[in-house]
Amino acid sequence: MKLSVVMPVYNERQTVRTIIERVLATPHDKELVVVDDGSTDGTRDVLEELEAENLPGLRIFLQPQNQGKGAALREGFSRVQGDIVLIQDADLEYTPDDYPALLKPIEEGLADVVYGSRFLGGGAHRCHLFWHYVVNKGLTLFSNMLTNLNLTDMETCYKVLRREVADRLNIESNRFGVEPEMTAKISRMKFNGSKVRIYEVPVSYFGRDFAEGKKIGVKDGFQALWCIVRYNLF
Repeated sequence: MKLSVVMPVYNERQTVRTIIERVLATPHDKELVVVDDGSTDGTRDVLEELEAENLPGLRIFLQPQNQGKGAALREGFSRVQGDIVLIQDADLEYTPDDYPALLKPIEEGLADVVYGSRFLGGGAHRCHLFWHYVVNKGLTLFSNMLTNLNLTDMETCYKVLRREVADRLNIESNRFGVEPEMTAKISRMKFNGSKVRIYEVPVSYFGRDFAEGKKIGVKDGFQALWCIVRYNLF
């Protein structure tokens, strides 16, 4: 099965080369679809250098202006060619070393969607940002109440989908509301009369703080809350 890794990128000049090289080094039949979301910090210069190197499997697309993670994923999903779609952030908080565990439930025919949970245990974790953790857990709990799922980490970057699931997702959110939107829509999705099978696996997490470039703030938390309501109830 061919893997399509979709990587939204925005102002990650310091990390984008490293994460792209790590993804391309994984032992999978794959393509890496990078969507730059209007970066202004020199990230596009790095991407131009990488594109000139003709790295096998690397495909780069440039958004005309910054729109948000959801918009970048919408563009990336429209470009994929593989059988499995995996979302990878560009900030080094998540490691491609976890790909085998993330892909296994789908490859074995057990799952249609896999979430990589930062809270299940089993991988290395940086201990910091307590209130960020509390907000994440609260949003996951509220989402679970409306989707009837028992996820531990709805807000995780690592979401892996069979191509058939990705093709049926009509992503509307432009910013970080894409996480609860995808979860709400996946929870209702059916194939051949049966609900989509969702699994979770533990992943490592090397979180950054805001001084190191973390971009999710209070405003995004309120937006996620509204998106949970909107995409589950309306």
